[in-house]
Amino acid sequence: MTKPKALILTGYGINCEEETSYAFGLAGAEAVILHMNDLIAEKNRILDFQILALPGGFSYGDDTGSGNAIANRIKNNLVEFIQRFIEKDTLTIGICNGCQVLANMGVIPGFEFHESKREVIFTHNTSARYEDRWVTLKVEKTDCVFTKGLQKLYIPVAHGEGNFYAKTTLINKLKEKRQIVLRYAKEDGTPAKGEFPYNPNGSCEDVAAICNPTGRVLALMPHPERHLFFCQHPDYPLLKEQLLRQNRSLPEKGEGIKLFENAVGWFG
Repeated sequence: MTKPKALILTGYGINCEEETSYAFGLAGAEAVILHMNDLIAEKNRILDFQILALPGGFSYGDDTGSGNAIANRIKNNLVEFIQRFIEKDTLTIGICNGCQVLANMGVIPGFEFHESKREVIFTHNTSARYEDRWVTLKVEKTDCVFTKGLQKLYIPVAHGEGNFYAKTTLINKLKEKRQIVLRYAKEDGTPAKGEFPYNPNGSCEDVAAICNPTGRVLALMPHPERHLFFCQHPDYPLLKEQLLRQNRSLPEKGEGIKLFENAVGWFG
């Protein structure tokens, strides 16, 4: 199988490009990190890739709102090429700050992306604090390529503005079209129902991720690239001891790697 090429954008305060690139490489893709200025200078380069990733970070220091300034830079310079890329048989993922960028650009929920209007936002956490913690996520039944075959995830969040908000009519439309991909949940998988810390930011309907109508564009606030290996689990010492006492082998993979494997596997 020919390795799909993954373009990992960086620059202006994005700071998770190395981990995201590593995750795609580990999953079998050929990952390339490219500064946004270099892509703006050679816009057609994006069409050489099959996967586009907008990593986490603090672009422009979160001034004017998380992901807003860099979303405007992309819209002013790359929006036509982003649209052409998405219309092809490609995959796009925005993680944390990248999720906010996709929302601010109007790429998700993607009902009318050609108008580039923002329909959902990820705003300040109701705790009024930066939340850095591990969360349980219920995987909803959708057409999302990245979460195929998954039912539950345990990965971390790290954000100050992850509170998903949209009008009730739009949330109902997301439900109807099966575009709500991940919801915050309690440890047993039952809905968080807004309860902190299971829902770490106050998101409406416990929404942690949504996709576009095709399922090929995913925007999620949690960080799958931070749980690629089992040893990264926060309870690793306890889990390791429990497994050893049961004469069971230790898993190698973490729960986040599956999203990247699904993406790479989709091409072949």
